[in-house]
Amino acid sequence: MTPRTFPDLVPAHLRARWRDEGHYLGMGVYQLFRTVALAHPDRDAVVDDHGRVTYAALHREVLSVAGALTRLGVRPGEVVAVQLPNQAAAVATELAIAAVGAVALPFPVGRGSSEVEALLRGSGAVLLVAATEHRGRSPLRTAEALRPRLPDLRWAVGVDGRGRLLSATVSPADESDLPEVDASSAARILVSSGSEAQPKMVAYSHDALAGGRGNFVASLRRGADPLRAHFLVPLGSAFGSNATSVVLARHGGTLLLNDHFDADRALATIADHHPTHVLGVPTMIRMMLDLNRCPRPGDGAVLVLGGAPLDPDTARRARKVFGGPVVNLYGSADGVNCHTGLDGDPCDESGPGRPAGRPDPGVVSIRVVDADGRDVAAGATGEIVALGPMSPLCHVGGDGADERHRTADGWVRTGDLGVLDERGLLRVVGRLKDVVIRGGANISPAEVESAVRTHPAVADACCFGTPDPLMGERLVAALVPRGGTEPPDVAALAVHLKEGGLDPFKCPERVLRVGRLPLTAAGKVDRDALRALVD
Repeated sequence: MTPRTFPDLVPAHLRARWRDEGHYLGMGVYQLFRTVALAHPDRDAVVDDHGRVTYAALHREVLSVAGALTRLGVRPGEVVAVQLPNQAAAVATELAIAAVGAVALPFPVGRGSSEVEALLRGSGAVLLVAATEHRGRSPLRTAEALRPRLPDLRWAVGVDGRGRLLSATVSPADESDLPEVDASSAARILVSSGSEAQPKMVAYSHDALAGGRGNFVASLRRGADPLRAHFLVPLGSAFGSNATSVVLARHGGTLLLNDHFDADRALATIADHHPTHVLGVPTMIRMMLDLNRCPRPGDGAVLVLGGAPLDPDTARRARKVFGGPVVNLYGSADGVNCHTGLDGDPCDESGPGRPAGRPDPGVVSIRVVDADGRDVAAGATGEIVALGPMSPLCHVGGDGADERHRTADGWVRTGDLGVLDERGLLRVVGRLKDVVIRGGANISPAEVESAVRTHPAVADACCFGTPDPLMGERLVAALVPRGGTEPPDVAALAVHLKEGGLDPFKCPERVLRVGRLPLTAAGKVDRDALRALVD
């Protein structure tokens, strides 16, 4: 079977201009990693739950996995799926896929069988590398049960709990036999967090990952010391794509990993290994803050928080407790990125929504447009669209996503609502479709959540709509109580919200008490799981 193609929807003259301007490095992800490994063989590349792995040791493992892929017959341009927890084996596998010129499709181990089938079918993956067991489940067995319905999937290879490859010969590849890789070709398919009916897949080139996304991480570096980046999110998520291709291959840093998120273990990793950066979603940071065992002020890791709106209270608490800058990151698998930076104010409440900083044209330029694609006036609300060195090639899966999410001249239509003010600063207001419509009135769950978290008895909150035959939808607030306190009931919460200035029609009509907010495989709050708790 001929490997699928990944057309580039960005005009060729723009890619050429970004290359001439130095935003692209002109090398594939594996070649970049190899350069670092040869220059710094004794530097830690990965520190995971099994120990430390130097660049030299990781390079040897990459060549072993590349040898296995080659002997299995994986060809350049073919898709290899990866469903592994955060460990060195996942990193080595992604780099090995790049080394043989194939396209990596990593996704989190927590994905259900229907989503796994959709990803493997839609991508045309020829091989899956999966964990034999992870937290009581076997992603490998799940995939093997699906194989009769997946004609493109030729092999499924297991990785055991220690990160060792099974069912494959692992003698190393000869580097002289590895293909030359075009940096403009597809390197990885990023997977959305599943807010759509099926997860969305987006193909990125080596240039867009190491170049465009690498420029984003470069803007958050402090000094010349190597990065030590603690990823709380799965490496298989879109957020996690900044790990292997960017922190390692582009910047020569160290990845600090736990095989799944646990607030206690995350804090222990920070205390033991002193990361320069911690990357996660706000919910994870709130869970860590509520343990009251966070590092003392002055340890100073940069907290890079994305994947969900960052409320001012969480930002202030995190900055005070962790002692370093708190960065509000606005980004997605589709190809948009903007952040408040090391010196920005993620707590700025001078305008609507949440601040997202000034767009960096070395990553993506951002416009705010009306329904016809025309730029709106400064300060007016419209849809956020993005285009730049980080822009992906195309969507994957043949479901018409490119027609829905890309313009004719390559701009990514994010589906997010935003405002660009007179100074060129972006604020994210909400999503076009993430709105609860109660009796014809539009309610932004993110706005209400931010207000609910200001209640002294609420540690965290998630707001969502549930169907209602009379009003269309009603708003529910799932509340995590702070300490041993009792969370407010509907009436008390409404009083607090109205005193804080929230419009009365936006107040939740039901309160659901939960011990903690459930997370999806990608590390975001699982609203579907919360809806299932509503009678």
